[in-house]
Amino acid sequence: MPKIIKLKNINKTYYNGAPLHVLKGIDIEINRGEFVSIMGSSGSGKSTLLNILGILDNYDTGEYYLNDVLIKNLSETRAAYFRNKLIGFVFQSFNLISFKNAMENVALPLYYQKTGRKTRNKTALEYLDKLGLKEWAYHMPNELSGGQKQRVAIARALISKPQIILADEPTGALDSKTSAEVLDVLKKVNETGMTMIIVTHESGVANQTNKIIRLKDGIIESVEDNSEHNFSSFGIQNIK
Repeated sequence: MPKIIKLKNINKTYYNGAPLHVLKGIDIEINRGEFVSIMGSSGSGKSTLLNILGILDNYDTGEYYLNDVLIKNLSETRAAYFRNKLIGFVFQSFNLISFKNAMENVALPLYYQKTGRKTRNKTALEYLDKLGLKEWAYHMPNELSGGQKQRVAIARALISKPQIILADEPTGALDSKTSAEVLDVLKKVNETGMTMIIVTHESGVANQTNKIIRLKDGIIESVEDNSEHNFSSFGIQNIK
């Protein structure tokens, strides 16, 4: 399988007062199309790792290859180019813009790609429809449930057709039933061939993924192949 992500001996230290060595020689390979979870307690380095994968933060030493391109010391313009072209983000807190409706929130990445309003709104409606939210397109975020907000956020992450989705605790703000529904959506997205990486501290979430990478104190404690796991389905509308 072709590797979409390859990390070699990644180190990261923060210097806010006393030096804090957060990542200590991380080696990871992720194949195209894999569904991977990164687990670890608070302070294990998982959020720092996700920020490096998402080109939101730099690393100190080592090598990070994304699609066979070395991601190191990029200008902000170049970093933004790779983020916009290759990566979609899903966050625990949804990060929806409160004064824009669901359709406008989903369409936002296309606005930054300078797509015309008519085309981006039409495309946004198509993605909302795939996620079972077409009738909610003109509702504001404060009129949506937590699960609906997260589906809007997933649609927004998908609209620019990235190769990788990075999800930071995507079910952290949801109840167990809604978490299961959102996870089912993410699995169906993964089944279309998209690489999915979820940071979580919930074993129930990690157990739904093909590979579990466990971090502890900035090092990889274990990598568990979970590909034989028999996924259950929660009956969410199919992603086309």
